[in-house]
Amino acid sequence: MKAISISNLDAFKILDTDTGAISYGCDQEWFSTEWQRRAGCGPSVASNILLYLNRSGGVTPLSRRSCAALMEEVWTYVTPTERGMPATGMFCEDVCAYGAAKGLEIECLSFDVPEDLSPRPPMGEISSFLERSLSMDIPVAFLNLCNGMEENLQRWHWVTVVSLEQEEPDSHTFVRIIDEGTLKAIDLSLWRDTTTCGGGFVYFSARNPAKN
Repeated sequence: MKAISISNLDAFKILDTDTGAISYGCDQEWFSTEWQRRAGCGPSVASNILLYLNRSGGVTPLSRRSCAALMEEVWTYVTPTERGMPATGMFCEDVCAYGAAKGLEIECLSFDVPEDLSPRPPMGEISSFLERSLSMDIPVAFLNLCNGMEENLQRWHWVTVVSLEQEEPDSHTFVRIIDEGTLKAIDLSLWRDTTTCGGGFVYFSARNPAKN
């Protein structure tokens, strides 16, 4: 069994100072407009990763208000179209635009899983990409265009991958994700084998992320 994870999941804890509730990561429901709440999964995931890169050693929960402010700022650069943000290239381009505007040196790498099954990469290649990012203590942005038989995923949706477990190369692989303020476990092998639209993965690193 192989297991790899980011070093500090608590860095994703967000405190709602009005209710005292703790959630994990940014929730697109915190955006200010209805359209943002409907289409904001990509900007929310970008905000998650930027927050983590900035706070990997942090233990005190951030406030929901602070996270929502960052989400609004990120939205101005990581901006969904009428179809959302259905491509890793679009996500990378927008995140790099945010970095350039903020004076950050951001490197963005992507790994696509095509719609057609025949050229689809084996599970081992997918997990190797995730391992590279997680081993550097960088969460992974995961675009799911069709969840297939994996019921714990929403279609046409971005989530944040924080850990991976694999029995052996090219075998069953499970990941934990942050989605809409909660932690979930998904069978990534099942997704890879049954998705009909594919998706992809992105990780990016910032050498000098702005402090919040």
